[in-house]
Amino acid sequence: MSGATRFEIGLDDPRYPAQLKDTPDPPKRLYGFGQISALRPGLAVIGARKATPYGLSAATMFAGWAAKASYPIVSGGAVGCDQAAHRAALAHEGTTVAVMAGGADIAYPSGAGALLDAVAVNGAVISEQPWGTRPARWMFRRRNRIIAGLSMAVLVVEAGLPSGTFSTADDALAAGRDVLAVPGSILSPESRGSNRLISQGATIITDVTDLRLALAPLLGEPHDEVHIPGTVISESSDSLLTALRANPMRADDAAVALGTDVITITRRFGLLEAQGMLKRYSDGRYGPA
Repeated sequence: MSGATRFEIGLDDPRYPAQLKDTPDPPKRLYGFGQISALRPGLAVIGARKATPYGLSAATMFAGWAAKASYPIVSGGAVGCDQAAHRAALAHEGTTVAVMAGGADIAYPSGAGALLDAVAVNGAVISEQPWGTRPARWMFRRRNRIIAGLSMAVLVVEAGLPSGTFSTADDALAAGRDVLAVPGSILSPESRGSNRLISQGATIITDVTDLRLALAPLLGEPHDEVHIPGTVISESSDSLLTALRANPMRADDAAVALGTDVITITRRFGLLEAQGMLKRYSDGRYGPA
C-alpha cells in the first residue's frame, strides 16, 4: 500500500479490536495497512458482486450516511456493493475497513489497488492471512466472519439466491450481531436473498431513518447532525415514469431528458424498481415493469 503504515497485531496485543476478540473464532493474528484505530466497532455493508443499479445505489446511500455519521464502514473490497460502500465512505471522508481474503498486501480483485490504497489512508486494509498469501476460494468464507466480528451490525443491501452473503449473516448471528437487510422487488432475482433474510427475522431497512434507529443502540447516536434524505417518491418521479413509458432509457439519457443529474436518477430508478413499478431490460435500459 502506497505510503500506508504496516502493522501486525496478535490476540494478546492491547490494540487488538475488542469486539472481534469477543467472537467464537477470532483470528489469532491480523496483518494490515493503515490505522489500527480504524478497527473500532462499525457497520458492515455487504451485497452482491454482480450488483444492479439498485444495489449500488443502496450501498452508496446507506454507507455514505453512516460514514458521515462517524460510523466505520466495514466490507470485503469486492466488486459491486462492497466497493460502492468503501467509495461512499471515502467520499464523505469517513473511516472504512477492507477485509481481504488473501494477504493484505495482495490487491484483489486486481483492479482494486487504487481503491485499497485510498482505504488505507483514512481506514485500514486487513487480513488474517500472512503477507504475500494469494487468495483461495476457502479463504473468502473464513474472511466473512471477520467482517461480521468487526461490526456491531451487518447490512445486506442486495443478495440473490444462493449467495455467499448468507455466510456473513450466519457469522453475524453467531457473534451476536444484528442483521439488517434492504428489501427489493419480489420480481428481482437479485433481491431474493435480501427478502429471504427479512422473512427470517432480519431488521428491514427502507431509509436512513430506519438505519439510524437500528444503529443508535449499538454504536451511539451520530456524532454530528446528518441530513436524512427521504425515500418517498416525489412528484418529479411521476415525470420520470411518464418519460420511461414513452421511451425506456438508461440513467444518463434520463438525466439529460429531465435536466437533472445521474445520481438522482439512479436513486429514483432504485426506489421505483423496489416498488415494482420499474424494471431493467437486458440492454441496460429501464422501463415500466
